[in-house]
Amino acid sequence: MATCVKVFLRQKPISKGRISLYLDYYPAIRNPHTGRLSRREFLGFYIYAQPKNSVERDYNETMLNKGELIRCRRQESVINLEFGFIDRHQQQADFLAYFKKMCEHKYQKWDIVYQHFYNFVKGKCSFGEVTVELCKKFRDHLLQAHNLRLKHRKLSHNSVAGYFSTFRGLLKIAYRDKLLKENINDYLDKIEWEDVKKEFLTQDELIILAATPCKIDVLRRASLFSCLTGIRISDIENLTWENIRIAPDMGPCVRIRTQKTQTETTLPIGYDALELCGERNEGKVFKGLKRSMINVPLKQWIKASGIKKHITFHCFRHTYATLQLAADTDIYTVSKMLTHKNVTTTQIYAELVSSKKRETVNKIRLK
Repeated sequence: MATCVKVFLRQKPISKGRISLYLDYYPAIRNPHTGRLSRREFLGFYIYAQPKNSVERDYNETMLNKGELIRCRRQESVINLEFGFIDRHQQQADFLAYFKKMCEHKYQKWDIVYQHFYNFVKGKCSFGEVTVELCKKFRDHLLQAHNLRLKHRKLSHNSVAGYFSTFRGLLKIAYRDKLLKENINDYLDKIEWEDVKKEFLTQDELIILAATPCKIDVLRRASLFSCLTGIRISDIENLTWENIRIAPDMGPCVRIRTQKTQTETTLPIGYDALELCGERNEGKVFKGLKRSMINVPLKQWIKASGIKKHITFHCFRHTYATLQLAADTDIYTVSKMLTHKNVTTTQIYAELVSSKKRETVNKIRLK
């Protein structure tokens, strides 16, 4: 038979002739969030140890009555196994520490959003301070913020949209884990994405780029690998030889959990893509590949090829999607290969394949 927890109103002398009031739970109760045993709950107010006049005596009587009322409510809550009253300890917990820990299991964008939020709150923020008003101010802050690395450059609108979407995702998880009292996202307006031109390489340009010497061989191989597979830079960076296997159809494939969407997937790859991986070894496939390479060194390689387009590493993913659709690969297959959760995301690439649009106008004729 379980022991009934009793709640007592206690007093503790503090400075300046005051007495702090607190509740004493016996036996101790277990915090449902942390699993720790709690014995005391300080009420946050005090009485005078030696009241000097009727005002102070009346004040003491009021505070003692208030303390007794809280004690009765806590006793009722304990009996009903309701422990919401200890949530205030969670409200004092470090929200930034929670955010940082979440970043360990996410992709690079989470680290960037964390740093922007850290700068915004000046390195200090508890769960209790995460309010609708604070989040709206952070939204406004992002709209005016500059690149963390290139201080002179403001964040692009779509970068801000992505960062705020990630932050809202964090709020959703924290609410799901019962660390926030309300679903703040219900009161936040998302930042709409702006339509931008998605650059990609044509088949001829891809051939030209593949034939152009690159000063950094691992950058060349990783870039062309992305063109042939559609795999993101974050997943190529972490790709190991253990991820590359032989599928049941005896063809090579990549078995990964994508860093961005945490999707577990098996992607068949061609022999040209497998050849770019080099000789089978242990550890990472593209050893020595660094994010810094996809900036200036990549631009230099693109320029050397004579291609005039503004091509970033992510454009290689666009290249894979558009060339597959142009080659009559059905959109659902392309969507699965890109690990899109919704085929409507893949339909954006169909808009880029102008050659297919031109073919459709000649399919209906009057003569």
